[in-house]
Amino acid sequence: MNILYEDAGEYKAGAVLSQAPASYQIETPHGRRAKIKAASVVLSFEQPSAGELLAEAQKFADRLDTEFLWQCRKGAEFDYQDLARDYVGHDPAPVESAGVLLKLHSAPMYFYRRGRGRFQAAPEDTLKLALAGAEKKKRLQEKIAQWAAQLARFDCPPEIAGLRDELLYAPDRAKAESKALEQACAQTGLTAARLFERCGLLGDSHAYHLGRFVHEFYPQGTGFPAHAAPVPPADLPLAACQAFSLDDADTTEIDDAFSVTRVADDELRIGIHIAAPGLAFAPGSALDAIARERLSTAYMPGRKFTMLPEAAVERLSLDEGRERPAISLYLNVGAKDFTLRGRHTKLERVKVAANLHHGGHDALNAAFEEGGANPARLGLAFEGELHTLWLLALALEKRRGKPSVNAANLDYLFRVENERVSIHARKRGAPLDKLVSELMILANTTWGEQLAEKDIAGIYRVQSSGKVRLSVRAEMHEGLGVSSYSWMSSPLRRYVDLINQWQLVAGLRGQQPPFTRNSEALLAAMRAFELTTAGYDEHQRAMEQYWCLRWLAQERVALAEGVVLRENLVRLDGLPLAVRVASLPELDPGTRVRLALAAPDLIERTVACTWRETLGKGAPE
Repeated sequence: MNILYEDAGEYKAGAVLSQAPASYQIETPHGRRAKIKAASVVLSFEQPSAGELLAEAQKFADRLDTEFLWQCRKGAEFDYQDLARDYVGHDPAPVESAGVLLKLHSAPMYFYRRGRGRFQAAPEDTLKLALAGAEKKKRLQEKIAQWAAQLARFDCPPEIAGLRDELLYAPDRAKAESKALEQACAQTGLTAARLFERCGLLGDSHAYHLGRFVHEFYPQGTGFPAHAAPVPPADLPLAACQAFSLDDADTTEIDDAFSVTRVADDELRIGIHIAAPGLAFAPGSALDAIARERLSTAYMPGRKFTMLPEAAVERLSLDEGRERPAISLYLNVGAKDFTLRGRHTKLERVKVAANLHHGGHDALNAAFEEGGANPARLGLAFEGELHTLWLLALALEKRRGKPSVNAANLDYLFRVENERVSIHARKRGAPLDKLVSELMILANTTWGEQLAEKDIAGIYRVQSSGKVRLSVRAEMHEGLGVSSYSWMSSPLRRYVDLINQWQLVAGLRGQQPPFTRNSEALLAAMRAFELTTAGYDEHQRAMEQYWCLRWLAQERVALAEGVVLRENLVRLDGLPLAVRVASLPELDPGTRVRLALAAPDLIERTVACTWRETLGKGAPE
């Protein structure tokens, strides 16, 4: 005896070897043995063989008209054997019964399953809707195939061209346009970007990479919504000091400035002045909503996207020759040993005498490093004050017992002008860098401690067991060697700093702080800041990699030297760029090598490199 049975939604046949009350032991046409439950069996037969039955039944089913069968069985449930008997006009042969069963099973829109071998014809209205949907799906599949074929000929249909950015940066794979693009990419062996390029819709590689960032973080565009201008308070006292800032030349959001005033023969008053947008607009304002949406200024070579609108920055930045609201931390220190004798915080207006730039003071850095306490004088603006602040920074760093930066690392400065890029390495820990870092650490630590002492909520950077995280509680920052560290020194550029500034101002004025420690607004802002800035950093690294490749192409670099980091990864000299070298022999980390470079692929952000020579170990010449 043979049986027809259902297995995983399919009908199969086999020859019975043995039978039990609830199961059969069978052999399939392919010779495999299996145990089949009796409840799965829909037909028992002797002739033809199991393999022949399925083949002949399928041929019989192919000749049946689904629409006719549906017309024959409108209404109540029915058994497939009954329909087969009515159709052939006699007791159906196994092939005929199985053929009708396969036909019913293959038409789920026409016939609903109601049990083993039982079906019910779909209601007419429901069937019409289902058939219309199937026809619509069929037409859509034809349209997708048509679009894909057109794309494969590098002729982009307007429907797909109109969704270019979405398809490049965040495709919805359920959309027909996405499916067509995927099919075309599979047919041509090209990435979506390369395919659009061949279609003439991706002319500028920089715009393509920058567009990914804009599409992710500014889906409504990079412009700012309507907002009221910030209004600094008019009753702030004017600071009696000459303040100056120290930043990179392209900095437009100047958050911090310094002052040095001698108050006695053996005592100095050091001022750390931080821009105070928290005095010019409040939580819940339109500017707050803008800052909360962006959370941070995003930096990329040749471009930046500020957290606050340009007009607001112009009114609040500590620009040269302007009087601006500030929160000032004053330190009374010994003029010789730089011991801290006192400190206090003040809300005031500060007149900024000068905006100094790091880049123009390489000679001053060298003079400080070579001359120590008595450097050569170069006649630069605020040269004496800068030297005093550097000596104070050295004393502060020594007391903390931790370096403010890792001097072994390099910073790379990118300058993009007229589509040409220059890349310069700068050693960390130079005197001017150190004085800014140490004074910012001191201000952030001092104000973080003030919030904690007054039990005012704040957002702190915490480091324990090597891991850095944000917290709403003052905890140890092991890397800096301080008991608490709260970001407050960049309120024009970081939303966390702005929140902390509002909290600090409330504490100084004896007012109710706008945020409690368990405030959902505070916690949500902290979580969003971490996620958003991580995304900004990722895109910044990607754009720096892009401009490194642009520099290699611009300078037509064919041979380059570098150092092995691990396995086949090599960091090129003079660039923050690591490349994979498939041909690299097995070498120890730190080994120097010479590579041959192909022309960089600016769309895919890759460069093919080939090992040419092993140079040994040591620093680059």
